Amino acid sequence: MIIEGTALVIAQDDVDTDVIFPGAYLNVLDTREMARYLFEGLDAGLRERIVPGTILVVGDNFGSGSSREQAATAMQAAGITCVVAKSFARIFHRNCINLGLPAIPSPEAAAAARDGSAVRVDPEAGEVEVDGERYPAPVLPPFMLELLEAGGLVPWIGSRR
Repeated sequence: MIIEGTALVIAQDDVDTDVIFPGAYLNVLDTREMARYLFEGLDAGLRERIVPGTILVVGDNFGSGSSREQAATAMQAAGITCVVAKSFARIFHRNCINLGLPAIPSPEAAAAARDGSAVRVDPEAGEVEVDGERYPAPVLPPFMLELLEAGGLVPWIGSRR
């Protein structure tokens, strides 16, 4: 699985799920509608900069706070295909994987990326390439790769019946 796209950078650390997808919108169930509120508590202008194939590049402890999976769901619905971070909050990272959104920790790659950088992620090889430079990332365990390939935990379970 290779993921390629254009970087959209959020340079700050400790971005929590409450600003990624604010609690006021938790009653929104339609994923297309969720995308309209993505980053509402941080910078609503970020939504307008998402293009097909956007790879979100973020700082340390991304996704801290509550364990709401709507944050990852709204990112996917908006067109974000992968998140590369200096580090992730543990529950947020697993929510992403369970929903089929690749979440790859690579502090060096996250530090190197700029808005518009060309990014190529290879979760099997443990590598993130930013503007032609390669940086290490942990190799995802086979089970997590299976989940991503299937599109998330629910489709993976459905394929096993």
